[in-house]
This record gives sequence, C-alpha cells and structure tokens, in this order.
Amino acid sequence: METIITDSQDIEDKIRGIISFIGDNPYREGLLETPKRIIKSWRELFSGYKQDPREVLKKSFSETNGYDEMIILKQIDFFSFCEHHMLPFFGKCSIGYVPKKRVVGISKLGRIVDVYAKRLQIQERMTQEIADVIESELKPRGVMVLVEAQHFCIVSRGVKKENAIMTTSAIKGVFKKKEPRQEFLELIK
Repeated sequence: METIITDSQDIEDKIRGIISFIGDNPYREGLLETPKRIIKSWRELFSGYKQDPREVLKKSFSETNGYDEMIILKQIDFFSFCEHHMLPFFGKCSIGYVPKKRVVGISKLGRIVDVYAKRLQIQERMTQEIADVIESELKPRGVMVLVEAQHFCIVSRGVKKENAIMTTSAIKGVFKKKEPRQEFLELIK
C-alpha cells in the first residue's frame, strides 16, 4: 500500500527521524531548522517533476534559410541524484541535432537537460529522455546526446573509485551513420 505524504509537518518529522537514525540529535541548535531547509532545497533540486519538457521545446523557429547542418550545444553543466542511493551525480551533456525545418533557441537545450536532471535519475535513462524529447518535438533528421558524469555513489561508498567517469550516449537518425557521429564527437572535443 502506497503512502503519499503531502503535509510539510509530516515530512519534517520524518526528516528528524532520519537525523536520529544516522546518530545525531535533531533538536540540537544547529539542526533545528534543517528539516525545513531540506524541504526547501528538495523543491528546487527536484523541480523537474513539475516541468513538461515538451513545453520547453514548444517554441521553435522555421526561419532557418534552409539551414540543414549539425547544431551542437556542448558542455552543458548539470547535476542530478541517482535513484538508487539518492546521492548526486554531475557532469556535462552535449547535444547535437540536424534540423529538417525547425530549430530551437539554444537556451531551450540547456533547460531540457535541467528538466530531466532535476528528477531522481539513472544516467542512461536521462540521456535517452533528452534525445527522445528533441526527436519527438523538433522532428530533426537526427539527434545525438552524450553525457559524461561522476557519480558520488561510486566515489564515496562501495568500490570508492574517485576518478571514475561514466559516459552514455543516445543516437538517432542520421547520427546512426559513422560519418555524422564522428563529426559530432570531433566537434565536442
């Protein structure tokens, strides 16, 4: 049976319980306001649940004078939280697409990354979701998304591999061919 908590006071009480569980006193001076601060930070950190990525891409432009070459926005900083441990992962995302008839303002690509990153995630799904929504909404000739991230769950616990970087990609349309895929990879270096 699922229990959905919507009352802030109930959530604050549960956070106090977690603080006790990890071995601290939730009623000591430095922790008195911590439950409220955590709730406030979670509203921002997980704001992607309240955003529709299709709405972000709704405004696009057809005035491209026939431009049909690769468009790339690279090194988009992001951070997210792994759904397995609720620990952060962070890195950079590069997005490339080849338009058919429409382009989107570059800020929208950065916003799309944030919409998906500000949810409990796994990097593989996030990468695919970004590519899928661009393909669905812009209907380009192809889309490629490359995400490189460091995961705190592998850095701080378990195998403790401090310098490990995970790379994921989603490849659609013309990027399935070797030449455009290679061009994208060269241009994002």
